[in-house]
Amino acid sequence: MSTPSRSSAVKPANIDDVSKAIIEQLQNDGRRSYAEIGKAVGLSEAAVRQRVQKLTDSGVMQVVAVTDPMQLGFFRQAMIGIQVSGDAAAVAEKIGKLPAVDYLVLTAGSFDLLVEVVCENDDDLIDLLNRDIRGIEGVRSTETFVYLRLHKQFYNWGTR
Repeated sequence: MSTPSRSSAVKPANIDDVSKAIIEQLQNDGRRSYAEIGKAVGLSEAAVRQRVQKLTDSGVMQVVAVTDPMQLGFFRQAMIGIQVSGDAAAVAEKIGKLPAVDYLVLTAGSFDLLVEVVCENDDDLIDLLNRDIRGIEGVRSTETFVYLRLHKQFYNWGTR
């Protein structure tokens, strides 16, 4: 599932304090019931359900299960920095369709794209790099940063 693209031209959604509180409740525990959230934010269960539906339909948030890839048989994760010749957005569009890609951003600096991938093993990572990524027209070079150990991963940074 791809996320809507974000750019400086996109205006941030106008979210009131109650919707922000709902988002923070779900960031702390995505399994929290609408009734529990309603008690915490001062709304009925039905009103919370409607707001959550609006927030997900508008692309403001997603409610997902975050997994440990290793527990599911994906023993190799990596971040790949990609330098592009030509249109980086066109290359990103093609790379974003690869099943192993779980995160993709256009960047400024040494790399035009940063791509996080989840693979079953090193052989799959090699195939992904050589066959799938480096075979895309416009990919000039890649640099792979292999993950050795996950040190921190949190999704409860709030709504500010």
